[in-house]
Amino acid sequence: MVAVIERPPEHMVLRNIRWTAFERILDDIGETHHRVTYQDGDLEFMTIPFEHEHYGEWMAKLLSFFSFAMKIRLCSGGSTTLKLALEKVGLEPDRCYWIKHEKSMRSKKKWDALTDPPPDLAIEIDISSSWLNRLGIYAALKVPEVWRFDGETLKVLILGANGKYKERAKSMAFPSLPMDGFVRHVRKLGSADELSLLEEFTEWLQSDVVGKKAGAERKNGRR
Repeated sequence: MVAVIERPPEHMVLRNIRWTAFERILDDIGETHHRVTYQDGDLEFMTIPFEHEHYGEWMAKLLSFFSFAMKIRLCSGGSTTLKLALEKVGLEPDRCYWIKHEKSMRSKKKWDALTDPPPDLAIEIDISSSWLNRLGIYAALKVPEVWRFDGETLKVLILGANGKYKERAKSMAFPSLPMDGFVRHVRKLGSADELSLLEEFTEWLQSDVVGKKAGAERKNGRR
């Protein structure tokens, strides 16, 4: 029997959903404006508000500019559904990336938990908070790094050997990215038009990131 928790229609959890039913539901609904999360029989549907998507798109854009400037090869997975039948878990990150394992995913059409590496980085916009333990699902999927942004603070969470995430000051996926400067530019969204904000971001990249990297390489080359 399926039990429904009565909540507003924009956020709903169904209980006692079998894994096979979850997979059929995913096939039936296709691409929607809902974020779907599954954990051991609990199936959650959330509508995605504008602010949530706005920040997700903005962070993806900034990372794209950063990767281009630093010549970092990556494979963008967007909100690919990540699911693992063995653990009975599944979710859709707001954004995900393969960096270390970019080459493994470059020509793929689908992601398979049994044969493909998990994303090196998943991004969670935590403005619309889940009622399920999404970090626990990421841990079960063995995603090594998760960023959580709540509209103000960005936390870099690294998966430890104990299967738990611990906050770090530096990203493992993008070690050359100054996180304090990056989140400062993320927060600027809405303060001006995006073109002006991207111009500010690229100026910062050239002066504080690319320029410093080039200077360090020249210095090391003289030794």
